[in-house]
Amino acid sequence: MDAGEGDQASGGPSGESGPMSIDDLPAYYSPAELEQLAGQISQSLEHAKAPQGTFPVHRLHVSSSRLVTTETRASVTSTPSSSILKSGSKEDSGNIQAAADSNSQKQFVPCKVCGDRASGFHYGVTSCEGCKGFFRRSIQKQIEYRCLRDGKCMVIRLSRNRCQYCRFKKCLAVGMSRDSVRYGRVPKRSKSQDDSSVSSTDSNMDQSALENKQLAIYDIILNISQAHHTNCMVTEDRVKNLSRKPSSLMQQISIPSTPVQFSDEELETQKLSMWQCLASFITPAINSVVEFAKRVTGFPELNQDDQLILIKCGFFEVWLTRMARMFNKGDGCLTFEDGSIIPKEELGVVFSPDFVSCMFDLAQSLNQLNLNDTEIGLFCAIVLATPDRKGLENPKAVETIQDRLIEALKLQICRNHSTEENLFGTTIVKLPQLRTLGVQHDEILEWYRTQWNRVRLPPLFSEIYDISKHEEDM
Repeated sequence: MDAGEGDQASGGPSGESGPMSIDDLPAYYSPAELEQLAGQISQSLEHAKAPQGTFPVHRLHVSSSRLVTTETRASVTSTPSSSILKSGSKEDSGNIQAAADSNSQKQFVPCKVCGDRASGFHYGVTSCEGCKGFFRRSIQKQIEYRCLRDGKCMVIRLSRNRCQYCRFKKCLAVGMSRDSVRYGRVPKRSKSQDDSSVSSTDSNMDQSALENKQLAIYDIILNISQAHHTNCMVTEDRVKNLSRKPSSLMQQISIPSTPVQFSDEELETQKLSMWQCLASFITPAINSVVEFAKRVTGFPELNQDDQLILIKCGFFEVWLTRMARMFNKGDGCLTFEDGSIIPKEELGVVFSPDFVSCMFDLAQSLNQLNLNDTEIGLFCAIVLATPDRKGLENPKAVETIQDRLIEALKLQICRNHSTEENLFGTTIVKLPQLRTLGVQHDEILEWYRTQWNRVRLPPLFSEIYDISKHEEDM
């Protein structure tokens, strides 16, 4: 093990400086690996005591239940050559001294991701060949990783292949640039252009504070990405494999074979029956949105009443955002999670033709943004954390959550769509448009709420929209 990796492993879990013991390592290492790592740490500490001039020492500090790597500099006084050479001619002494001077100039430089020996400056940071190749493949193939340990795995040379999710997160956290993978080499810089776009106040921060802030933002991005992929049934990969089938909201209605003049009451009954059928298509998405909300950064810390208000008031807007890619304006149909295709005209009967046309228009405009699944998940989280929902006890806390999510979406879009300067602003403009449709949808529901006793809705659907239930359903 190289000295740099041993240095990176120094520092106890409490954040105090000093050598890390074998007891500080994660429990999922095998006994043989722990013994091997302990020997490597010991060897690296002996190397650190040797006179080699100035070299980097990495210490691990615990901040907000995660490890944050910071780099300090330690100076070691060089031992005079006379103490190294006990015998030999002057010529030999001169040759050895020259070799020593040459070696001292080739100091060990650690990879900022895993601590292995760095091979150069790759994608904006000093890194080894392994992490360089891993990051390049991840970006070029647009791989979405998963972590089984809540995104807190240790990333060092010995364990870097254990969790690709945490390794990729570390690559982003130390400053590797997606754009440099797409567009070639970039010049060395102490702060990347992407870093400076995180916030206008970042220029006044020291490097350590900036890295900590960036790491927090990347934590949000990866957390939301994982939550969205886990709890959304219409992600890009799932839609590709979806088996579609024509369906109808009128399948439960008896249609007479001859033209008949329906009374107003009969028309209302048919409309309610179609709404009841539509509710059965929408209900499966309610659970997934609730589970997604529970994993939004900061959401579980809100009081339960505020959580419930945000989910109820924001469900339709989140659902519409997720389902945008399922609206086909050209064919005039909406495809649900199970593959059922419902004609636009039938949705117009349940709501109104104008309202449904607005839904299709907004869905089309969202699709034209070409956001990936992670960006859609971040946007859904922003919609969910709307601080001016009626009845919130702590809107300031909700506003703080939304501000962090907006900052995360901005960074994500800047990195993935660097050539589209106005994309972030165009995306955020969709929020008030969604809000308007949400208000209109709630107004439409007012009539249905008064007709609750004429239909039998799924209990979860009734609960999310505050519709009265039958006694046997309560």
